[in-house]
Amino acid sequence: MTEDEIWQVIHARRLGVAALLDDLASDEWARPSLCAGWTVRDVAAHLTMQQMTLRDELALLLRWRGGGMDRLTAGAARRKAAAREPAELAAEIRETAAARRRNAGVTCRETLADLLIHEQDIALPLGRRRDMPPAAAAEVATRLLTMRFPPPLPSVRQVAGLRLAATDVAWTHGDGPSLQGPIAALLLTIAGRTAALSELSGPGLAKISSSP
Repeated sequence: MTEDEIWQVIHARRLGVAALLDDLASDEWARPSLCAGWTVRDVAAHLTMQQMTLRDELALLLRWRGGGMDRLTAGAARRKAAAREPAELAAEIRETAAARRRNAGVTCRETLADLLIHEQDIALPLGRRRDMPPAAAAEVATRLLTMRFPPPLPSVRQVAGLRLAATDVAWTHGDGPSLQGPIAALLLTIAGRTAALSELSGPGLAKISSSP
């Protein structure tokens, strides 16, 4: 996908996430998401933070008290979730949907990855279906599996040594025992989510299922 195509998908998915959030009951905002330790509201707040400037990020770093970047990011999301009403979070995602800014140090592909994965983190635990665009999911899967900076997700190691093959788009990656299924299910697995394992098959599934 070209950079322009990626931004078009980001725009559409942000509008879709905002519509999804608009439809949530008040109790659903407090439900656990697929992102361990994060509520739906926390994830929504995190998605409002995709256009942070370098100054914003430096201010965030001043709050760092150790514990890794994941802890820093989670803390920032929870603080914003606590400071904004649910409707305000949905509105902010909608209002910035067309923005082509990105956080310092990442490309538009990481922005797309963040959006596609966290959209499912919200939707799946609530029983909502949000179909991923297969071409965009394949673009993100390739990026997660080949990136060197920012550092790859720890979950990428779980699929090392497997041949991943999508059944709904022309996409494969790696060599070894096969793991196949819809590209959305493969992407969620690459990102460390187990919610879509039932959609996958092949000899490589045993390795994934036994991973801690």
